[in-house]
Amino acid sequence: MHLLTFRYQENDILTGVLKQEKIYPLPWTDLLCAAEAGMSAILDAAAAAQPISLDDVELLAPVRRPGKIIAIGLNYLDHCLEQGITPPDRPTLFTKFSTSVNDPGGQIRWNPALTQKVDYEAELAVVIGKRARQVQASDAYDYIFGYTCLNDITARDLQKGDGQWVRGKSLDTFCPIGPVVVTADELPDPHNLSIQTWVNGELRQSSNTRHLIHNVPNLVAFCSAAFTLEPGDIITTGTPGGVGFHRNPPVFLEPGDHIVVEIENIGRLENTVGPYLT
Repeated sequence: MHLLTFRYQENDILTGVLKQEKIYPLPWTDLLCAAEAGMSAILDAAAAAQPISLDDVELLAPVRRPGKIIAIGLNYLDHCLEQGITPPDRPTLFTKFSTSVNDPGGQIRWNPALTQKVDYEAELAVVIGKRARQVQASDAYDYIFGYTCLNDITARDLQKGDGQWVRGKSLDTFCPIGPVVVTADELPDPHNLSIQTWVNGELRQSSNTRHLIHNVPNLVAFCSAAFTLEPGDIITTGTPGGVGFHRNPPVFLEPGDHIVVEIENIGRLENTVGPYLT
């Protein structure tokens, strides 16, 4: 199932099932409430709904305020090689604050007095569906609700200058997510999906999730061994090579840029860079 969150008429926020460019509204305002109701309830509600045209709604981040966004750094071999570093033997974790979440089609904005080196990072994001603590990798898929696209926008000068990554990763608008969550039953193995980024029509990143160094079940196990994962938490699995910072010469985002992150069988996440903040 392809699930989304959207605004429709009088600023109502709804969830729905997307099928053939039609949205079948659900009686829940949050996708995680729908997940708790169960797939049978979702299917029944969608079957009874009057469809809405996709053109008549404003798409929102499918998970609008995740409790935690757990990000994994250095998780593709080519991304490690373009930096000249040895791949880590265990996952490298950091976080993005939930206030950085941005919608499909939303503008990415920043104050140039704060950062002048803003970069893109296409990532496969895992949405947790139920409480997970000390989960074994062999059981990890039982705790996954679905998958979505995420663009881990990064202020490289802040990331490098701070000595840790949280501020450079967490500016407002720096976490576009969506446009849909594809439920886990439709992607039983998320490790053979093409993942690409275009900036202004130029292909910048092109890889496949089979090149993840630490795969999805192992990431769920590693994280849940240290802290509890809760419904709606997101694990974003790292970016492949081709980021702007490591091009020769480096290329950074500017106002007016159009960025597309596309993951096979999930969708296209499109955003633009808006005017600078002052």
